[in-house]
Amino acid sequence: MDLNKAMIIGRLTRDPESRTTPQGTAVATLGIATNYAWTDQSGQKQDKAEFHNVVAWRRLAEICGQYLRKGSKVYIEGHLQTREWEGQDGVKRYRTEIIADNLIMLDSKGGAGAGSSFSPSAPTSSASHAPISAPISGTEIPTDNNAPTADDEIKIENIPF
Repeated sequence: MDLNKAMIIGRLTRDPESRTTPQGTAVATLGIATNYAWTDQSGQKQDKAEFHNVVAWRRLAEICGQYLRKGSKVYIEGHLQTREWEGQDGVKRYRTEIIADNLIMLDSKGGAGAGSSFSPSAPTSSASHAPISAPISGTEIPTDNNAPTADDEIKIENIPF
């Protein structure tokens, strides 16, 4: 049995770069930073940032381009993929990316991130962040049973799909 799964929570290091392939498929690239903090043997607090390249396709790419901005906090779930190409200098180059399958915007309403408008204004459950999935079929299916209820105030213009 094999498993290729990546899950990260971090902040965008730049605005998403959205494009369309010649075939008309939407694609967005994201830079996401995750931090790791620990205390070393001498008691000093240490902090290290890791930077991740993320690629979203189809409707998920459109949502990223529309709702995410530099500094937005997101949860990304996907799989790792390494691309290989030959540069103009003739040197073989490699890039490992996370291909996003699922995205949850983690900024709260009134926060700094543009995705904050998707969160309900008065959450009634402990999980107030609804995930956005982009299945290959192109239909959007929330994968969380804690989606906003009828008591939550949701405006039509805030729904990304």
